[in-house]
Amino acid sequence: MEQRRCPDCGVTMEPTPVRDGEGMKLTIRTGKRDGLLGKLGVSDSARLQAVCCPECRLVRLYAEDDD
Repeated sequence: MEQRRCPDCGVTMEPTPVRDGEGMKLTIRTGKRDGLLGKLGVSDSARLQAVCCPECRLVRLYAEDDD
């Protein structure tokens, strides 16, 4: 994951884990898939990555591809 800077403090934000209530990593739907799977209603999804500012505690979520 690339380093991100806090928009308020300007310091490097630190990766922080985000999970649901059952301990599973969070994902977000990114839209319908192309082709046959899209016609069947299957959506693409991406893993959510979180970063937290060590100064002001701002948390941001980013959708990351599973490349």
